Amino acid sequence: MPLSPASRETILSDTRHWLTRAVIGLNLCPFAKSVHVKNQIRYAISEATDLEGVLADLETELKALAEADPADIDTTLLILPNAFAHFADFNDCTHFAERLLAQLRLEGTLQIASFHPQFQFEGTQADDIENYTNRAPYPILHLLREASIDRAVEAFPDAAQIYERNEATLREMGLEGWRKWMSERD
Repeated sequence: MPLSPASRETILSDTRHWLTRAVIGLNLCPFAKSVHVKNQIRYAISEATDLEGVLADLETELKALAEADPADIDTTLLILPNAFAHFADFNDCTHFAERLLAQLRLEGTLQIASFHPQFQFEGTQADDIENYTNRAPYPILHLLREASIDRAVEAFPDAAQIYERNEATLREMGLEGWRKWMSERD
């Protein structure tokens, strides 16, 4: 059953809130603010409920991003509100997403980052605060241009230290601080 307009608006609102509060507001990705301010982010909501449907939507979005003018669309958030509620299933999906990227011969042109409400780095406990660097309100496949990443890394000489800085920021906030921060609406 297709998502209602109200459901789609809620999904977009939740995703934009996460982007502005967490990703940009906590500077978890110093590259995100620029594309957000320039309205160069495409928000694509998939109605797929299984791997086959998600991969079909992913293929469409990968091709569209590769063909789009970067001045118009520099990055895409493929939001999966009806698929992969369990992180283990989503993690398996990311393997197939990477294979699709290779099959489309887009490796080196595009890359895929992943976010999930239950994201968990290997070797961590479920509620370890560092997992929140990749937690989003819905499963999301973030499609990025390699050229844009290269330019951003040139502009931020300490790019390799972003992950460590993010972990330190979140450890300082703690889980309660994170929840309070994210509960505030702009």
